[in-house]
Amino acid sequence: MTRVHAFSADDALTDLDATGIVEGLRAGTFSVPEVVEAAIARTQQVDAVLGAVAYAAYERARAEARHPRGGWFAGVPTFVKDNVDVAGMPTQHGADAFTAAPAKADGDFARMYLATGLVPLGKTQLSEFGFSGAADHVRLGAVRSPWDPDHYAGASSAGSAALVAAGAVPIAHANDGGGSIRIPAAVNGLVGLKPTRGRLAQDKMMREMPVRIVSDGVLTRSVRDTAAFYREAEKVWRNPVLAPIGDITRPSRARLKVAVVTQGIGRDSSPEVRELTLKTAAVLESLGHQVEEIDNPVPPGFPDHFVRFWSMLALVIVRRGKKDFGPSWDPAKLDNLTLGLARHAARNLHKQPFSIAVLRRSAKMAARHRAQYDVTLTPTLATETPRVGHLRPDQDYDEIMGRLMDWVAFTPLQNATGEPAISLPLATTAAGLPHGMMLGAGAGREGRLLGLAYELEEAVGWPRIQDL
Repeated sequence: MTRVHAFSADDALTDLDATGIVEGLRAGTFSVPEVVEAAIARTQQVDAVLGAVAYAAYERARAEARHPRGGWFAGVPTFVKDNVDVAGMPTQHGADAFTAAPAKADGDFARMYLATGLVPLGKTQLSEFGFSGAADHVRLGAVRSPWDPDHYAGASSAGSAALVAAGAVPIAHANDGGGSIRIPAAVNGLVGLKPTRGRLAQDKMMREMPVRIVSDGVLTRSVRDTAAFYREAEKVWRNPVLAPIGDITRPSRARLKVAVVTQGIGRDSSPEVRELTLKTAAVLESLGHQVEEIDNPVPPGFPDHFVRFWSMLALVIVRRGKKDFGPSWDPAKLDNLTLGLARHAARNLHKQPFSIAVLRRSAKMAARHRAQYDVTLTPTLATETPRVGHLRPDQDYDEIMGRLMDWVAFTPLQNATGEPAISLPLATTAAGLPHGMMLGAGAGREGRLLGLAYELEEAVGWPRIQDL
């Protein structure tokens, strides 16, 4: 196994997380230009193998480093996933079916994100329109895991995850419509919190979905960075319907009732993943939490309804492509997964209202579960990370979907219910690959998850790519 990372570089970043960089900048240990230059050099070093960068904006980052905007993260380098608008950068959505012009203005999310002081180095690669659980591109190839480039970096936020895990930047944007914050966190040894629906500002396209399954967030290497991001984001934009998360800086003292679920939604986890999940459950029990293994409370028909809704998003893109993306739109250049999803939606349009109703009602099912348990522990993914090629987008649609469903058997639930969930790098497979464990809680309970995450980080820690 060959690991790809830049932590050995002798530069300002060393092995600091974002909070450490903020502290160093305030102490005068290094300057913003030094930090940004180090991040650019590291990105160029690792990206030849990882394939994570969709658009490089290094000269812009250098200019901003000389005159950084305000914000708690002022001067900390980052990347933005290439499905939200950043002024002056194209938004290509991981697709070859059109040619994007530079965005005229920041989208709602980017405006909030960058107001925290983060300096964008560019955009990160994703699967075509974010539909696949692996960012694999017919022309460009796959985004690869820095832990083992023979394996995927996971889900549509793969580019962001690969660069954070490889030490190029300490924090990067991700979003999650079926697991794409939590999945890449799980397979790259990162912290990935999908927040409560509506927690952060979102672009119009995400807000207008019949069921708002997509949430934006970040990928980091430490719990404190994730907590700091949400604290600072709330200072810029806050949903008045949700109680603020606030400043979570330490483990919670609350002892919680934890439900443990190893059965996926419609699929079982592998024997190895089940064993790893039960080991995590034992850690929670040793810390004084009340742990109970239960059957998955989600009805077995849920995956069909979720895929039906997911496929409708593809159908809208295919049918509105020229209107939304301009005269360069060429649907013949879409991959087999996008086209297959669109066909699936067209054949099942008469069932779509019922599927939307089921997804909306899932919040009530979740509320009944939360009346009994404070937190639910599951594996983030049902099996180990696939090798590159397993989810190749030029395969037959049914083959791709079957393989995706076998792997992504836990994360879509919170996209439907709107509840928060966090993936933590608490397990390692026999092959030496990270395997995330997921903790879910009730709507608005990100603080509970962060407090528990701090506790687990302190008690167990997680492997660092630079130490292996």
